[in-house]
Amino acid sequence: MEITAEVRRVLDAESLLGEGVLWDPVREVVWFVDIKRHRLWHYDPETQSNSYAEAPEAIGWAIPAEGGMLLCGLKDGLYTFDPEEKAFAKLMDVPGEPSGNRLNDACTDPWGRVWFGSMDDSENSGSGRFYVFDRGEIRPAGPSGIAITNGPCVNASGTRIYFTDTTAQQIMVADLSREGVGEARPFVDTGALFPDAYPDGPVVDAEDHVWTGLYLGSRVARFSPAGELVATIAMPARDITKMAFGGTDFGTGYVTTATKNMEPGDMEDHPLAGALLAFPAPVKGFALTLAKLS
Repeated sequence: MEITAEVRRVLDAESLLGEGVLWDPVREVVWFVDIKRHRLWHYDPETQSNSYAEAPEAIGWAIPAEGGMLLCGLKDGLYTFDPEEKAFAKLMDVPGEPSGNRLNDACTDPWGRVWFGSMDDSENSGSGRFYVFDRGEIRPAGPSGIAITNGPCVNASGTRIYFTDTTAQQIMVADLSREGVGEARPFVDTGALFPDAYPDGPVVDAEDHVWTGLYLGSRVARFSPAGELVATIAMPARDITKMAFGGTDFGTGYVTTATKNMEPGDMEDHPLAGALLAFPAPVKGFALTLAKLS
């Protein structure tokens, strides 16, 4: 079912690869990154103010953490970011990661663990895999052998975690608990539904449904807990990378977009590409848990 929504541009970030959008419930701002320009953006919907900080490497994600910091995934490992000082500090490497890989997307679970993926920066080799950062310790957790990882995302109760294999056009699901994660199993073959588009960053809403951006697909899609397609919303950009629920009532959808694979003619057809978009969401999201650093 196609849902009509009033989608607007809230920030013309001119992103090459906008990604990692999320709502900061403490500061009541949106954070997102431009991976290829090494930028960490913030956008305040109340004042419409915005700014970006230059990261020392390609930055895949930034998640609010306890103590007022952000935990960030860069090409060469985990960093903290101090929003007051606009300063990055290296926290730790990801053991065993190939030099040609970078970190790409992440989320927290209800216990403050951070789940994230790595990928081949050239998007060719199946050298990517998923990890969990648990209070200062990183360990492999979830699928491996993936060229482009996206997600993970976790539902509000912390019972399910979703992993995306973008190149294979697959979303997987696994059982989750405080004790750990189960084996991933198929959830949605998006290639069967959108053969010319690729599933990008996912998020779960308050009704346990999964949303995903569709790269080359000009829309976001919503799936039931059983993996059935229940809705799509058209976006005024071609390459949709990630969606998040934000606003004080978690009733606004925020969407990041990309331009890195677009030609001049594509930009003429999609003039809002590279922008941060927003729309009134038909369902609400929920507050993400702050990352625990130790």
